[in-house]
Formats: sequence, structure tokens, C-alpha cells
Amino acid sequence: MSEPTNKRRIAVITTSRADYSHLYWPLRELAAHPGVELGVFAMGAHLAPEFGNTITEIERDGFPILARIECLLCSDNDTGMAKTIGIAILGLADALTSWRPDLLLLIADRYEMLAPASVAVALRIPIAHIEGGEISQGAIDDQVRNALTKLAHIHFTSTPTARRRVIAMGEEPWRVHYAGAPSLDHLRRSVLLSRQELEAKLGLSLTQPALLAAWHPVTILRDTNAEAGALFSTLAQAPGQLLFVYPNADAGSLALIERTRALAATRPRTHIFVNLDAITYWSLLGNVDAMVGNSSSGIMEAASFALPTVNVGMRQQGRERARNVIDVPAETATILSAITQALSSEFRESLRGMVNPYGDGSAATTIARVLTTVTLDGLLIKQPQPLPTESTNDYEF
Repeated sequence: MSEPTNKRRIAVITTSRADYSHLYWPLRELAAHPGVELGVFAMGAHLAPEFGNTITEIERDGFPILARIECLLCSDNDTGMAKTIGIAILGLADALTSWRPDLLLLIADRYEMLAPASVAVALRIPIAHIEGGEISQGAIDDQVRNALTKLAHIHFTSTPTARRRVIAMGEEPWRVHYAGAPSLDHLRRSVLLSRQELEAKLGLSLTQPALLAAWHPVTILRDTNAEAGALFSTLAQAPGQLLFVYPNADAGSLALIERTRALAATRPRTHIFVNLDAITYWSLLGNVDAMVGNSSSGIMEAASFALPTVNVGMRQQGRERARNVIDVPAETATILSAITQALSSEFRESLRGMVNPYGDGSAATTIARVLTTVTLDGLLIKQPQPLPTESTNDYEF
């Protein structure tokens, strides 16, 4: 067991390229704070070569990795997801027992995050959670996010509406802080690549129209790829250059990867990227002509570039969105029509002056300020909130 210091120990869990890109600037703030001893616990897809071995990004950025939790089962089914949670719990139980942080920081809604949250509850470690109070009804992420919210003791929401929703779930208002989405801090604080630098990094020339595609399994469905057929049929017919990024490590992801490779083998000007670091991905959002798929980045991050986004199917159903998003069902003709609309100069012109509802890129400052100043005494004990006035219909069935 490591020796305690007078500094506040803050552990941060990261499972993949997606959450690490959101956590980068909060990690920077915490690493630079003189009163913080920071520890990063990396797990899941970070350690998987088939998903880009993204642990190397954390190493390159110089953050202190205290544990590498091997837990991801690449079985491509929901049983593998369930077992991944169990394996992660075993590894994290030892790692967090050894270091005993004062606070544990979790983000978003990945199913793997249930593992560190469960361990922290048993070890009586207060949990801080980023991006609670949002909705994505087409994925089990929605249930995971709500579970993490109720297990957490400090909350950082991406929108004012999300803050109200967390409070409506019974959380004490003083615990719930509106911060904005920390991924947007890259736009304000990171130096993005020029078009020429981006093309050199990707090893290609961007040609119009350039479409960015990001598609993930719809995990609320028994067949997580039930909606994928319509998307791939559309992309085979779509105009221009297609840049495809890998899916999340969910049930059905390996089948999606194979389908993407098959598309690239037959469709000219199709490029696949296993992993793009945050700066490269953000730079790409600023240089393509439209985005298509079911990724939250088409809603949360694309809005900062006023990038037209065709959001397909049910995965992001219920999530707050700006006017750059065109929502369509998973039907080939409808998706094609929406892509045509998204690429039109009229639609692009209509997005002038739009504002991203997920914040202004200052989330990391708020997150670090609260985590370094919140009183730890009594933080584990939540006070019940008043019940609404009892209705005479409450007991009628």
C-alpha cells in the first residue's frame, strides 16, 4: 500500500479513446494543481491492439498511470460485455485498495464504468461523475449513466437542462454543477491542425464532398446491428470521399469493423481509421463537409463547427441537440436525402451563428476547482430530498 501524502488524491478512470479525449483537459488541470496527487487508471479498449492500443496516448501525454486493468473480452456479444464488467471489478478492487484515493472521477456512460463505481461504493470512496443527466434512449448507456448518477456524490453536467434532470433524480442541488462538456475545451485550449497538417497526418488529400462516418452498435436492441444495413447501403451510394472511424468496443463492433472493411474494398475514396487522437479528430470535424452516423460527437462536438450532421436511427434518441443535426430513421432513401440536404449550401448557410448547447469550452476549470475544494467530510452521506405533495391517486391501481 502506498504512503499517504498531504495532497488530495484524485483517481481518474479512462476506458477508451472516446472518454480520454473528454478527460484530457480536466487531467491537465488536476496534474498542474499543487494540492493534487493524480492517478490514472486505464482499462478496457485502451489496452486492446485491435482498438488502437490507445494507452500509448496517455503515456505520451505524461499522465501518471497507476494501473492498467486488462479486462476487455472481444467476444463481440453481450455476454462478453457483462464478463468484462466482472473482470474489471476484480482488477480495480486491488488497484483502488492499494492507492485509496480521496475522490474517484468517472465520465459519461460506458458500461465498463459500472465496475469502478461498484468498487468505489464498497471501498467508501466518494465518486464524481461527468455528463450525467443526459438522454440516449437507444443504448444501454442511458441506464448506465443514470446508475452512475445515483452512485455519485458530485456531478458535473454538460447542459443546464441536464443539471435540472440530475436534481430531479433526488440529488442535492449543491452537489450538481453545470460545467459544459469537457471535450469542447479542445476547441478553446488546444491547437488544431491546419488543413495541410491534417492531410499530412492522415496521409490523404481531402476532396469535396468529404463525409465523416461514425457508427456504433445500438446496444439497447437484441440485434445491436439491426440498423446498420440501412447505413451501409446508403454509404455505398453516397457521393464523395468517405472517412470512417472505428466503432466502440460493444457487442457487435467486430461485425461492424468487418462490414466497414468490406465497404472500403468496393467503394472508391473510402478510408478507415482505427484510432484518431483528440486533436486530429477535432481538426477533421473542422474540415469535412458533413457527418453521418449515430455517434454523440455528431451532436456534442460537431455543433462547435456548425458541421451538418445526419443522425441515423435510435441510438441518440432524446439527447439535446443544436440545429446542425438532421434526425432520420434507419432507412436508406431517407438517409440519402438527408445527406443531400446536409451538403447543400442552403443548409450550411442556415447554421451561421449557431451556438453549441454543450458549453463554451471551460468545463475543465470548473471540474478542477470543485474537485480540489469540495469538503470531503460527510461527502458520502446524501440527504434525502423532499417528496412531492402526495396525490389522492398515488394508491390507485
